[in-house]
Amino acid sequence: MKKLTLTLILASIFSVTFAKKVRFACDMTGQIINTTGMHISGDFQTAAGFGGGDWNSATTSLTQEGSTDIYSIIVDIPAFQKYEYKFVNGDLFYEVEFVPEPSRVGYNFNDNRWIYIDSLANDTTNIGALLFGQNAPAGLTMVRYFVDMAHETPSSNGVHIAGNFQGFDPATTIMYSFGSYNTNGPYIYEIMTYVPQGTYEYKFFNGNNLGAEEIVPAMCSVNSNREIVVSSDTLINLVCFGSCIPCSLGNLEFSNESKVSVYPNPAIDAVNISWNNSSAVHTLVIQDMTGRTVRRYENVAGQTLLIERELLDAGIYFIRLEDAFAETKTAKLIFE
Repeated sequence: MKKLTLTLILASIFSVTFAKKVRFACDMTGQIINTTGMHISGDFQTAAGFGGGDWNSATTSLTQEGSTDIYSIIVDIPAFQKYEYKFVNGDLFYEVEFVPEPSRVGYNFNDNRWIYIDSLANDTTNIGALLFGQNAPAGLTMVRYFVDMAHETPSSNGVHIAGNFQGFDPATTIMYSFGSYNTNGPYIYEIMTYVPQGTYEYKFFNGNNLGAEEIVPAMCSVNSNREIVVSSDTLINLVCFGSCIPCSLGNLEFSNESKVSVYPNPAIDAVNISWNNSSAVHTLVIQDMTGRTVRRYENVAGQTLLIERELLDAGIYFIRLEDAFAETKTAKLIFE
């Protein structure tokens, strides 16, 4: 009997210690509510105590909040885990919302919403009332941040982001890595935030305290921070921790040894790119400072290519020249 009592006490302590209240809410403004009501379906349902297993479209009802268009539920689920879910206008799985691509898990064609529960605090994690089938709550925009930690050893305290959208607190906003499921590499960390339109400064932290922040290079910093102007739902371009470019570009050396000539450089209207190997067909890629590909030229023969500036903004670009034997040459290009 004592053993049974001790087991029940330990089970109770475990559930209290590792459980976290989370509010899921959906804004149905402009939608016609199904007669069977609103539901949520996800991989948290069993842990939250709902019968029928996870991803059951009929067992977890949302309750209308007064006379508003918001339907919600508060559940107790284990912390320090990532959860996936969708809202259901009805109780059949084909009635689930179509989640916009920026809000999806995204890897391995996964089209679910997701959230990482990172705290055991006594408050309730409140995602906000997400508009059905949209990226953010009404009046807010979604910003999804990414950072590549490939050149760092991620802290045991987690990778965080701090900015003026959350009081520049390095301890409150932890980022999550999907690991090997992330097609960009296992060291990519990310987080989604919901903010009014405006200009925001931020930086990444390899840890959760002052002193763990990255040093943002002057080339892409504002007040020693990164900056973004938010006018619509936005996915931030992937950068390496402490860099203006992705880690995949971070070790490139731009010198005459690359055997790629760029002239004139800096350029105004056009630039001539040449190389010393005419025996292979090449692919030439031009990327901006964020690693975004802005031009791609396939099956380039010969030893030279004229690039017209056209709509390219002034700034620094990176040239990657690859031949049929997977040999890569690199160079830097500047448009004034």
